[in-house]
Amino acid sequence: MAGGWAMVPILICSAIALAIVLERCWTLRRSAVLPPGLGDEVREWARSGQLDPRHLEALSSGSPLGELLAAALAVRTRSRELIKERIEDTGRHVVHRMERYLNTLGTIALIGPLLGLFGTVIGLIRMFMEVMAGGIGDPAKMAGGIGEALICTASGLTVAIPAYVLHRYFRSRVAGYCVQMEKQATALLDELTLPGAPAAARPRRSATPAAPTAG
Repeated sequence: MAGGWAMVPILICSAIALAIVLERCWTLRRSAVLPPGLGDEVREWARSGQLDPRHLEALSSGSPLGELLAAALAVRTRSRELIKERIEDTGRHVVHRMERYLNTLGTIALIGPLLGLFGTVIGLIRMFMEVMAGGIGDPAKMAGGIGEALICTASGLTVAIPAYVLHRYFRSRVAGYCVQMEKQATALLDELTLPGAPAAARPRRSATPAAPTAG
């Protein structure tokens, strides 16, 4: 209350930022994004031919990495280029979901100081209006106005600094997950398309008619 009505948007931003941070901390757990041993397990499925639709559906809904690998397995009989394109398309959607709400968190980090500055300006304007109306008769009123203005500034920075740090942290975590998922997807792609891949996973090749013999 000491900061005046300008504190209301700052408090709203702080509540939103806290909710985003808690939600992203839970969603971006390593065990939820990159389940341990999942890549090796999926490659073993590909080698043994255990690739029925129920396996793929459960794999896709289990984690972001599982969704990426399931997308590759869904077109496992196609060419390497098509499988790679499917992995890239699915990867863009997966990354977009992992970065959900991070733009909002970054926006709060940006506008927090601006809201604090706005509250500061409003407090100073009100203080000077009171001085113009009644003169400098009570120094306590001037001190109270300045204190109100500075409280807004401090509050805006208190919200913005952690929001900015956590925004950068989550961005870095997502980037690290992307690198790990790319490695797992590449390993599966090699398992499906390189010589020695199981027959159920190997791309089909179109048969070319034999050339007619002379005679």
